[in-house]
Amino acid sequence: MANCAAISTIIGKEDIVVSDELNHASIIDAIRLSQVKNKFIYKHLDISDLESKIKEATKLSKTPKSDGSTPRILIVTDGVFSMDGDLAPLPEIVWLAKEYGALTMVDDAHGEGVLGEGGRGIVDHYGLHGHVDIEVGTLSKAFSVIGGFITGRKTLIDYYKKNARQYLFSNALTIPDTAALDEAVKILEESDELVKKLWENTNYIKDRFKNLGFNTGNSKTPITPVMLGSEDVARDFSTKLFELNVFATPIVYPMVAKDAARVRVIPSAAHSREDLNLGISAFEKIGKEMGIIK
Repeated sequence: MANCAAISTIIGKEDIVVSDELNHASIIDAIRLSQVKNKFIYKHLDISDLESKIKEATKLSKTPKSDGSTPRILIVTDGVFSMDGDLAPLPEIVWLAKEYGALTMVDDAHGEGVLGEGGRGIVDHYGLHGHVDIEVGTLSKAFSVIGGFITGRKTLIDYYKKNARQYLFSNALTIPDTAALDEAVKILEESDELVKKLWENTNYIKDRFKNLGFNTGNSKTPITPVMLGSEDVARDFSTKLFELNVFATPIVYPMVAKDAARVRVIPSAAHSREDLNLGISAFEKIGKEMGIIK
């Protein structure tokens, strides 16, 4: 809902959106909801293709809208891509946006509590404070509560508060949820111990998987896909893991492209080394049984 509010409130039919091809479903739905006619999809993380799409968008923006105003151009991307764990090249995106007069929006659902100093997210990770126009986040991942939020300049947020239907016609967070969120933020502000533990666990499991011969794609975050290709293989692998007391879900079409199925693993700061070793051993056993690794 936060993504829908962020896009559909400021983008109309005659505006222009430029979006990464692997953006989250909530971004895709938000673009559809805006009913924007001119949308460009650029190849995943491909800055050259993004620039070519922005050039096309810039040409279109020369034609005024029916009310005489200039069409807005919005570049929208995930910060961390949830199926592969790779990062958006945000500095380059911001540079292009400034060069061509476009707005930028990043959905940092999987970056908060993970990237940057004390888990402040992808904007902090790249040192881009004040340079990204719209940042959308969730309270349901690292913060372990529920709900979403939008941050930006005060004038923009004031506009959203008065015009975003998803905000105006939805319920506020419950008091227990709000209290839990408040405490989670305090914990992150007081110490980076949990974030460090998260990255220790992440690096450990990635190294072990790679040493065993598993393909973990291009992940640069705790999201660790074990690439298996076939949807049936991924489902079977996940079922066998569950029988060994390891819960790791298969990610299959249409969540990812056909023949790009994987079992997605996300270690947390709560996992002990014993937990990780149990999971790694299960992956090794099943991987050898199924002929995926030697």
